[in-house]
Amino acid sequence: MGKTIYATFDGHVLCPDDAIELEPNTRVKITIETDEEPKIKRKSFLQTARSLKLEGPADWSDRLEDYLYEDDKRK
Repeated sequence: MGKTIYATFDGHVLCPDDAIELEPNTRVKITIETDEEPKIKRKSFLQTARSLKLEGPADWSDRLEDYLYEDDKRK
């Protein structure tokens, strides 16, 4: 028999929000699943990249290979 109940963990024990109709000393199987969404939302790569406010040449996207792999001919 399965039943979904809600409870709050007080740091030591789970406290059911409502009364449970079980005889004392009845063994149960408990599956823990949090009811709340994670409070910290992760940023996407694009959001992170934009937040860095990087500056560079206007043609970065057109000449990426040149900037990454070109020998420094100016030395």
